[in-house]
Amino acid sequence: MTSKTREGSVIDDLNSPERARVPAMSSLETGFPAALLSKIAESESWRKEVHRPATSTHKWWAKRLGSIFRGMLVSAVSENSAEAMRLYGTSARLDGLTVFDPFAGSGVTLVEAVKLGATAVGSDINPVATLVQRQAVQRWDLSELKRAYKMVEERCREEIDRVHRSASGESVLYYFWVAVAECPQCSVDTRLFSTHVFSKNAYPKRVPEAQLVCPECLDVVPGKYDFDRATCRQGHSFGSEGAVSRSVMTCPVGHVSKVLDALDGHGLRYEMYAKMVLGADRKKRYEPIDDFDRLLHDECTQLLAQNQADLLLPEGGLEPGENTSQAIRWGFKRWSQFFNARQLYSLGLLGSAIRSLEVGQAEKEALAALFSGTLEFNNLFCSFKGEGTGAVRHMFSNHVLKPERTPLEAHPWGTPASSGSFSTLFQSRILRAHDYKNDPADQVLDSGGKVQRAFGLSLPTERQVVESWPMEGMGQEQVYIRNGDSSRTDLPDSSVDLVITDPPYMDNVHYSELADFFHSWLRGMRVFPGYPCGASSTRNSAEVQSASPAEFGAAITAVWAECARVMKPGALLAFTFHQARISGWVSLVSALADAGLAVTSVQPVKGEMSTSITKAGKEPSNLDSIVVCRKRSDLSASVAPSPDEAADLGFQRLESLRAAGVLVGVGDVRSVVRGQVLATYTRDPQSIDLSHLSSLADCLAGSVVERFNASA
Repeated sequence: MTSKTREGSVIDDLNSPERARVPAMSSLETGFPAALLSKIAESESWRKEVHRPATSTHKWWAKRLGSIFRGMLVSAVSENSAEAMRLYGTSARLDGLTVFDPFAGSGVTLVEAVKLGATAVGSDINPVATLVQRQAVQRWDLSELKRAYKMVEERCREEIDRVHRSASGESVLYYFWVAVAECPQCSVDTRLFSTHVFSKNAYPKRVPEAQLVCPECLDVVPGKYDFDRATCRQGHSFGSEGAVSRSVMTCPVGHVSKVLDALDGHGLRYEMYAKMVLGADRKKRYEPIDDFDRLLHDECTQLLAQNQADLLLPEGGLEPGENTSQAIRWGFKRWSQFFNARQLYSLGLLGSAIRSLEVGQAEKEALAALFSGTLEFNNLFCSFKGEGTGAVRHMFSNHVLKPERTPLEAHPWGTPASSGSFSTLFQSRILRAHDYKNDPADQVLDSGGKVQRAFGLSLPTERQVVESWPMEGMGQEQVYIRNGDSSRTDLPDSSVDLVITDPPYMDNVHYSELADFFHSWLRGMRVFPGYPCGASSTRNSAEVQSASPAEFGAAITAVWAECARVMKPGALLAFTFHQARISGWVSLVSALADAGLAVTSVQPVKGEMSTSITKAGKEPSNLDSIVVCRKRSDLSASVAPSPDEAADLGFQRLESLRAAGVLVGVGDVRSVVRGQVLATYTRDPQSIDLSHLSSLADCLAGSVVERFNASA
């Protein structure tokens, strides 16, 4: 094959010394292979942590699908969909291209860019996100990493094991707790069970055996998940329903009240009632709590008080916000209240052991990130998922700080039989990420159209992480990851070929409010150079995060303007966007236009797995829109499509996806068509009334919904 050398073309010969270029009109803008990529993405979406472990070493929200971002990258340098899919499924190289992600999140863009040989630059305003990105590409010395892990184990495991044992000396995997509130009418304590079945199988109809707890004496008895009445060994008879139904509780005397009224701002009290023991025969069994368990927990309370100065403990309190208000109403005012005494003591030992390590910076940082990730599964907001699945339901399963009435306390160091522990996550997160970074696997379509895993297509992702733009320019083995405001970077003018990102969406989860949970611990150790240890919160006035269209628009405009500054002539900016409210689309296109950017294409594509689709009222949504832009000054004076033409193009692209078997909901149709129509504003904002166009977009979206349903 002969490589093309003219400016604005992609090279055909992957072995050519010529560098890839962004063509004058790319596949990302015209023939994007959305249907084929959506099929691959559907497969990946079921187990992101397995298929893309480099970006799964720590919790971050709204992690995007690596297959989609790989597809966006190769499509940006391809002239048609066939060429894009060929590059996707081969060992394509984007040598010489600089890719920038201003909302880098978990690092998906960085990993996919590095795998293709591009120079990657990531920026994020939240330091916890920056920590996650660094693990995704940072070079680890495996022998040093294992040595550091062993040192931590030697310093704290024995004591953590000791305080998680039964009277017989066997390991306790999990302790079961229940919140207790005082009836506001008669002052009788009420155990806030919603059901007296505290353990059942994930498939109860197949395996009906369950564990029951007596609400009066807390005896533990075996039973069935659908039992009607049961009698404990003390002779108490009880049914399946607990004292709590939704937000209302009924005390043992019969008084009915709101749970929050019973708390009266004092917060929850907790009582242990059961434990799961790992027997000497390696079998698990349930037992009620006994005096040994209570005395052991009391001892942890004393040890915590005596060793405060030597332990790493969470600092600071919760600040009011969208995702903290519920926890504050339930009495959680400080981050330390998210843990019981044994958890604080054990995690404090573990954290201090990592903090005092004298090993390689990258390896110490990896264990600090692992420790922070372990917190997600070891706090009072966790619950029990049941038998036949991972036991611990982590605290962010609802994407909010939701207080748990029946929390599960796990063994934080853990055993091979544990879930969500430091030792098991070292295997499933850190070592799996290391293997992937050195030999990445990609999901591709075989000749029969089935999704298969393929090795050898991508370069290893491990690189040297730098904290500022090198004066001599970025080296081939470097990745620049910065923590800070993406509207003000140190990137030179016209230094970026592609901007590929996933920005925050208006009225979405406020990540910094949730990330503060991790930050309250991380600020006690210098996890990476420049980490804001002195800051009480990761919140920042420059965050692009607001339910207000005006505030959201102003913040994101500043970032888009910075992207326009660093983009080379002919560069592309492409990002995934998902917005049910038309006001979000209006704010977005207004921001792009104000930044001097024009939308050249809106491409619908698979967003999440079908069982986790975002709900927008009664209209479920399964797709993202890839919004593709160029600087308006780079475009010719060609006429933009009319609103009717834009709506029709949206319909055609959605029909193509549906024909390929991709689930397309009514919410998808409305969002994509609104985006297609409103995007026309960015081509000539001076002559278009955005308010009128917004009304027209809504009307056209409704018409396309009817047309789409009629063609089903």
